[in-house]
Amino acid sequence: MNIFILEDEAPALRRITKLVQEILPQAVITGTSDSVSTASALLKNSPEPHLILADIQLADGLSFDLFEQIALNCPVIFTTAFDEYAIRAFKLNSIDYLLKPIDREALSHALDKYHKHYSSGNAGIPAVLWQEFIAQMRPGKTSYKNRFLVSKGAQLLPIAADEIAWFVTEDRLVFLHTHQNQRYICDHTLDELESLLNPEQFYRANRQFVIAVKAVKGAENGFNGKLHLHLHPQPEEQVVVSREKAAHFKDWLAGND
Repeated sequence: MNIFILEDEAPALRRITKLVQEILPQAVITGTSDSVSTASALLKNSPEPHLILADIQLADGLSFDLFEQIALNCPVIFTTAFDEYAIRAFKLNSIDYLLKPIDREALSHALDKYHKHYSSGNAGIPAVLWQEFIAQMRPGKTSYKNRFLVSKGAQLLPIAADEIAWFVTEDRLVFLHTHQNQRYICDHTLDELESLLNPEQFYRANRQFVIAVKAVKGAENGFNGKLHLHLHPQPEEQVVVSREKAAHFKDWLAGND
């Protein structure tokens, strides 16, 4: 396994190199760079690595500038000083983010994700997902996640947010269901999804469901002020909005929120 590292702080570079060698003794670090310009020159003239570990802030700019300059399909694990909330907000499936100082357990988990999704010969990050990532990461821009990468056997499939009818949590796992009634495991909690999704299009109906407005076909008044929702496709379990949230839900459904 060949790894390229982008890092402009010498102590951080030494630490991440040491951790990689401890976790993956068989890995080969094929190069390092402290700047976008140097990394671009090195990567243009070398075989593409299997994985890139990239700090976001480099000596001459931001590392995602590199991915606009040259075509790279390999996965990337970003290291950053961004706070944890921002990481969730910008998270793209199959690309991981590690807070500095790098934690051994977190790096090990990120490398496990690489092996799970890519080491068996699966394709790299689709170009359209890179464009979404770059757009999301640009400073000063507020955007919502509009695509999810899910697994189907050995395949990775991009699912657009407008294809999703609802998310549900079951036995500590979160699943997304499409309007075509396809079901996939989602790599986010419902709390994370509330921050990632456009609130005009998705609503946290209760502790178990986040629903899309396009999936709502109607609602009925239930006992004690609750609302019973009619969705398509219809979940096996009745989706109920509490009395406390009922008025807010109606405003959202009417587009008044």
